[in-house]
Amino acid sequence: MDSRKIFLIDTSVLLYDKTSIHSFPGIKTVIPLVVLDELDRFKEKQGIIGENARYVNRFLDGIRSLGNLNEGVTLENDQEISVERNVDEKIPGDLDRSGGDNHIIGVARFLKSRNIDKDVRVITKDINLRVKCDSLGISAEDYYKDRITVDKDSIYHGWQSIEVKDSNIIDDFFENGKIQSDRVCKALNLNEYVIVKCGKQSFLGVCRGKYIQPLVSDTHEFIPIQARNKEQKFTIDMLTRDDINLCTITGRAGSGKTFLTLLAGISGLQSKKYKRIIITRTLEPVGKPIGYLPGGMDEKLDPWIGSIVDNFQNHFGDLTYFHLMKDKGNIEISPLAFIRGRTFNDAFIIVDEAQNSTIHELKTIITRVGENSKIVLLGDIDQIDTQYIDTYSNGLTIILEKMKNEAITGHVTLIKGERSELATLASKII
Repeated sequence: MDSRKIFLIDTSVLLYDKTSIHSFPGIKTVIPLVVLDELDRFKEKQGIIGENARYVNRFLDGIRSLGNLNEGVTLENDQEISVERNVDEKIPGDLDRSGGDNHIIGVARFLKSRNIDKDVRVITKDINLRVKCDSLGISAEDYYKDRITVDKDSIYHGWQSIEVKDSNIIDDFFENGKIQSDRVCKALNLNEYVIVKCGKQSFLGVCRGKYIQPLVSDTHEFIPIQARNKEQKFTIDMLTRDDINLCTITGRAGSGKTFLTLLAGISGLQSKKYKRIIITRTLEPVGKPIGYLPGGMDEKLDPWIGSIVDNFQNHFGDLTYFHLMKDKGNIEISPLAFIRGRTFNDAFIIVDEAQNSTIHELKTIITRVGENSKIVLLGDIDQIDTQYIDTYSNGLTIILEKMKNEAITGHVTLIKGERSELATLASKII
């Protein structure tokens, strides 16, 4: 055990990742007593949050047989876990003593006063708590287990524009219907899209192993829409390919990610490739939890499916088709919290606003995907509404980075806005 370090674990970390409770090997890990009270308030919640709270409670109860939590219990990974009650006199007088965060600060100051030579650190996803700690001279940091390390400009786009000097590359591609990928670029990921240029000549293609091949037609029998730009052509190709089971699409508002995905799902229904469309998203960022809203489940879900409904109406002129498919069970809308335990076969699954989900929430639904199904994760990684995640730690970013070179996955970043000139302008400068 590293006797020089003492980590205090905040509730936000335990609710974000249940395995964090035993993810600090060789470190003395302290759970402030107030954290147990906070976990207790979450244990009845549905979905990932409630499950995580219950898991941590059960885990702590289970290790009681190994020793006394007040004195510390050592795990097999040489991590020591203890529960420390708050020491009131260590809470600064100008802080509210009823606040849970302030209790954690009191525990941190108490431990530091008795371990002057040690690194006492608060581990929390709560930005405000980290700021408070810093202002009081207490070390604090984020929980970094689920976080990409590349800078924002280096996050995978799913496509790139490449200038070549050999015009034969262009000619050979059109003559043979493919070109060896290493003649264009030696560092392409599987299913990565390319714009290859040589002077005024160019072609669009996708890396499929050793070769760059043409895209599928952007005019599809069941998608009566023309792509408005190159990125949308890439998106249609990815959404309509049978060999890609996981699609991730990022882009600013109005770039067409929801519209194109919805049309691809409808196409799959009409061609009988899929039996149903599943639409889901996390609900918490919008405001009050779903249970506080009036009405039945359909009425409760209305505020969260506005973008889906709008796209149906824009394409079909009214919502007749939407309600018909919904009544027949061909379209199902379900909160992400209600997905656990289900299996989706013959389904086209849309996860809207996926940037507001943790990696653990998205893993839950991806592992629900069964035979003959495709799942599409949509979002804008620059618009995070969830308190404890950001551009680098949200589930969508992590998945597109970790799975960017898999044979059954694809990604496209949509750059250009197509909703309206005003919408595009606002996205850029406001």
